[in-house]
Amino acid sequence: MEKHLQEEVREGYSRSVPSLHIIYASTSGHTEFVVDHVMEVLKKVNGVEVEKQRAELATADDMLRGDVLILATSSWNTGGPEGQMNPHMHGLLRDRAADLDLQKKKVAVIGLGDDRYHFLCRAADLMIEYIETHNGTLVKPELRIVNEPYGQEKTVEKWTQEFLKAIS
Repeated sequence: MEKHLQEEVREGYSRSVPSLHIIYASTSGHTEFVVDHVMEVLKKVNGVEVEKQRAELATADDMLRGDVLILATSSWNTGGPEGQMNPHMHGLLRDRAADLDLQKKKVAVIGLGDDRYHFLCRAADLMIEYIETHNGTLVKPELRIVNEPYGQEKTVEKWTQEFLKAIS
């Protein structure tokens, strides 16, 4: 990461949010690539603790870990109409954590999608709906990555800066 970007990220960060928990669903590796890049940027900020966890291994209690939660998944064309969440994220949010109270927890969203589909990045919309209906506090803006994430690292870095400012 460029030096000026590191300084901008540090300047916008407050020690009031020391730990972040990321729960992600990735089968092709695209969502994990984006999450890893977000973590790379976050780890350059002194004092930020960040961990990631695969959605298929997460429980409702895991969603309350850390001071801020990030949910990340891609949009899928399975299980009914197009624009669903990855089945692993669906299983977490719609089954294992269906009755969870997020207790006003700050939650950010990363959604990936493919422009070949009508419901572009709809998984992001579904995660936002979950946060809003489960007493969470949505961190805006969400990150939406369209098509292959490779080559979109600057977009991820810019969003991560905005995210840090929003949670400060």
